[in-house]
Amino acid sequence: MSSTLLEVTRASHEEIERLERLIVKDLQAEPATNKDRLHQSHRVRNVIEQILETTHKIVDIYEDKDGARKDEIAALGGQTATGTNVFSAFYDRLKEIREYHRRHPAARVVDTSDEYEQLLKEEPQMEFSGEEGFGRYLDLHELFGEYINSKFGEPIEYTAYLDVFYKPHKISRKLKSTRQYREYLQKLLEYLIYFFERTEPLQDTDRIFSKVVAEFEEQWTNGSFEGWDDDSQENGSASMDHTVIDLDYYSTVEELMEVGPDKLKEALAALGLKSGGTVQQRAERLFLTKHTPLEKLDKKHFAKGSRGPERNGGGAPPQLNEDAKEVALMEAKIRKLCDLLEETIIRTKENVEKKQALTYEEMEAEREEEEVQAESESDDEEQQIYNPLKLPMGWDGKPIPYWLYKLHGLGQEFKCEICGNHSYWGRRAYERHFKEWRHQHGMRCLGIPNTKNFNEITSIEEAKQLWERIQERQGLNKWRPDLEEEYEDQEGNIYNKKTYTDLQRQGLI
Repeated sequence: MSSTLLEVTRASHEEIERLERLIVKDLQAEPATNKDRLHQSHRVRNVIEQILETTHKIVDIYEDKDGARKDEIAALGGQTATGTNVFSAFYDRLKEIREYHRRHPAARVVDTSDEYEQLLKEEPQMEFSGEEGFGRYLDLHELFGEYINSKFGEPIEYTAYLDVFYKPHKISRKLKSTRQYREYLQKLLEYLIYFFERTEPLQDTDRIFSKVVAEFEEQWTNGSFEGWDDDSQENGSASMDHTVIDLDYYSTVEELMEVGPDKLKEALAALGLKSGGTVQQRAERLFLTKHTPLEKLDKKHFAKGSRGPERNGGGAPPQLNEDAKEVALMEAKIRKLCDLLEETIIRTKENVEKKQALTYEEMEAEREEEEVQAESESDDEEQQIYNPLKLPMGWDGKPIPYWLYKLHGLGQEFKCEICGNHSYWGRRAYERHFKEWRHQHGMRCLGIPNTKNFNEITSIEEAKQLWERIQERQGLNKWRPDLEEEYEDQEGNIYNKKTYTDLQRQGLI
């Protein structure tokens, strides 16, 4: 019965409403793990794509380019070539409905709600490498290898690369004009876009990049784009900005040959000249530009497709400007994506530093533990904790066993004033703390030795009183005249009583 355009339109509107309610229901559920969040986002993304596809069909029907919808509405109103007959159109449609049910007696209304509910249980396929860890980290090892082996890169560690890969403005401008840098930048941008679409499927990258392009065009026109600022130019010529070698320091071709083939090749390529041949041929070709302007050089010295002779006319050629602008735009997009992925970049660096201190077996064990923990987190959170005896919680967030509670007295709280009013749960932990560093430090601050005499003493006042009694018992505070009573001889020397009497008996005083 859905053969008519009006019925197709009604069914399409109904499908869109069902899909919208499905999105709302899915987003109301809070994902427990990062993996669940990605599944939810990708499900919503897939449903949105279905809505857009259905909407395009409805728009095509409403535009009615072939006039079929207009004819169908006219037929429902009973308009024919001979005139208007509403009753005839009504009975024709009624006859058609009856004929349909006569041919399909078992036809029934199908409830599609169950079919839509199944969409909420789907787990979309997501392609992540092992290094990416379901979108938690970036995997830039391949691009890192290209960076350290390129002319614009430098030999650094992977952790240091994670701090500089999103800062292309620090690379010199003349190195950005190479094909190697352009290809590296394209690969980096493609990876970041691919990663961002996998981890944030609900974000509209086209809208994000449209804002980036608008800001970039304004900065590029003003010459204020970072890393591509307008440099000071001499004599109105832009060619010297790209020249790697200053020819004023060389008076002969032989001196210029000492620069080396690579430097000569870069300088020739920057001027649009042929960069092939031996070292002497390259030096001779470059030395010609010292006294001869580029526009007066023979065309045979220029590379194919180069507009070298026009370069002295005032400014860089249009093609060079367009290439530079395209590279700068890629840099702007990379910076924007890295701003959006800032937390992921920090998390990636922390993970790399952590893995450098682990063995392969420890890394594998940690990865398996994370997978098991991710699978069990959602199940644990759904279950309500049953704790009628109000037992203390263990390290796993569950009540400890009752026998353990009774055996160690874990329900009792002991506070120690000497430890800074720190609480100890259970008799065993309380007895053990007298030998720990916290209690020893507290006793040392009081000037009292931490001996077994002070076990069970947690009050500062009680500890001081006990220490005084111990000192009195040991006789440290008792008056001892033989040792403490002082005597003075005729010469003014001072002795205690015992020493003075001994010397007096010997006749020395």
